[in-house]
Amino acid sequence: MNTMTDTKNLSGRTVVAGRQKMTPSEAFVETLVAQGVTDVFGIVGSAYMDALDLFPLAGIRFISVAHEQGAGHMADGYSRVSGRHGVCIAQNGPGITNFVTSIAAAYWAHSPVVVITPETGSMTLGLGGFQETEQLPMFSKITKYQAHVNNRARIAELTGRAFDRAHLELGPAQVNIPRDFFYGDIDCEIPPPLAIERGAGGEQSLTDAAELIAQAQFPVILCGGGVVMAEGVAEAIELAELLAAPVCNSYLHNDSFPANHPLWCGPLGYQGSKAAMKLIAKADVVLALGTRLGPFGTLPQHDIDYWPKNAKIIQIDADPKMLGLVKRISIGICGDAKAAARALLARLRGKSLASGANNADRAKIVAAEKRAWEAELETWTHEKDAWSLEVSKGSTHMHPRQVLRELEKAMPDAAMVSTDIGNICSVSNSYLRFNRPRSMFAAMSFGNCGYAFPTIIGAKVAAPDRPGIAYVGDGAWGMSFGEIQTCIRENIPVTAVVFNNGQWGAEKKNHVDFYSNRFVGVNLDKQPSWSAVARAMGAEGATIGSLSDVGPALSAAAKAQAQGKTTVLEMMVTRELGDPFRRDALALPTRHLSKYKATAAR
Repeated sequence: MNTMTDTKNLSGRTVVAGRQKMTPSEAFVETLVAQGVTDVFGIVGSAYMDALDLFPLAGIRFISVAHEQGAGHMADGYSRVSGRHGVCIAQNGPGITNFVTSIAAAYWAHSPVVVITPETGSMTLGLGGFQETEQLPMFSKITKYQAHVNNRARIAELTGRAFDRAHLELGPAQVNIPRDFFYGDIDCEIPPPLAIERGAGGEQSLTDAAELIAQAQFPVILCGGGVVMAEGVAEAIELAELLAAPVCNSYLHNDSFPANHPLWCGPLGYQGSKAAMKLIAKADVVLALGTRLGPFGTLPQHDIDYWPKNAKIIQIDADPKMLGLVKRISIGICGDAKAAARALLARLRGKSLASGANNADRAKIVAAEKRAWEAELETWTHEKDAWSLEVSKGSTHMHPRQVLRELEKAMPDAAMVSTDIGNICSVSNSYLRFNRPRSMFAAMSFGNCGYAFPTIIGAKVAAPDRPGIAYVGDGAWGMSFGEIQTCIRENIPVTAVVFNNGQWGAEKKNHVDFYSNRFVGVNLDKQPSWSAVARAMGAEGATIGSLSDVGPALSAAAKAQAQGKTTVLEMMVTRELGDPFRRDALALPTRHLSKYKATAAR
């Protein structure tokens, strides 16, 4: 008996109640429905086909992708926009190994992605059969929880637990299911989702933090991704206004505080805001709200070693393991960013604030630093190092910073932007500003190429009424442009801005700075016209070579997207390069073998 097919009741998204006889496939799909799953990204495979057959009756849309890594990134983007689970599934063996990179990216983004990994059959496991590999070890360090279905009768229980733990622990969870365990008959009850309210943190810690903040002369708030995930932006604004405190965004979380607010100062980290860096350097107390204070997000930048050496640091994070891990802190609070901000507000209202005496002076300093940074960006039309000046001389292509500035000015309201890793995409950190949360997505600490385009596709599925835009370098585009097929086939319209400079720019900068322009593997010559490729695949495509056309092209692409069309904007830019991406990770080379010394000296 196929309960799902016979009752035909799941199109209305009801769930079978009580303990009933069903197949494991039915139990699995019913659990997805109970968890609110409406979209699953993946590539079809025989390993889970019995469950897949039930998706349409369950009201679950299966979005067929070009590559499983893309499916994982789409699930990540979907999760980060919606706040719900993102789900991906694929064929056992090679389909599952293709998930690893995207699940690692989701891990560092704290995204509750559930990766379903059908496995080779239980009776042939370990015999080296077709498409067999050990699927648990490879995800053990990039998931918060792993469930292996060791008995078909437990498929609903373990699937439900993986969904619960993904939300509870803020990260990916894996459900590993031997392919023969989708079949048979079981007596099963579908577990309801587990809802756990997060608290504000320890009472004494919150009280001590409020006392420390009240004594601060120059408090600064650093808003991280935890503010976005907790839906705590309104509370962060209220706290900032009460303290008249400047607010910085943590690295790649430019959407954690609205850019149109007078107290917003911009992001820290690579290619961040000089205003934010100079202001946080003045702090005597830093309230790090919903951030793990990752090491890459606090590195010196623009020749500014900005992290305050003598400031008291109050760190609030939902994961206790992050407290004091990277930076020495004065007070650590394990709590939800929104709840903690509310608790601090309650303790600070009516309290005499030492910073209140100089609110007006601090506001003038904030405004002056922001004006200076904006003026610098306006005149920073290209990089000024010797290499960049040389390759820009006589070029008919556009300067990357000028392109990024024009894109910023033309950015549609409510736009969602994903950025890939690489030179120009990283420089965009200086130019991306958002007034609402869940708007910016990056590969975070994992920093993998091929991230941005599939991620914005997943984001668009979750928020179809918002413009979705991906910033991608031409190298990363070569890895991910195949997902244009997904956009066309599945009717998911997005816009890709492809920066074509014919090189792996971030790595080339290392060759310039450390290896005397000895270029190996960094030039991407003889590339196709990416706009022509887009048109051949059924999308819109335009090649942009004039600065005056950049803004109108983005506006036209946004209109086309609203009409259901995917557009690729190929920006022809010079080969100039920004600061080295990893100043902390390289040194001038030394050579001990004589046959290499001549090369090193060039």
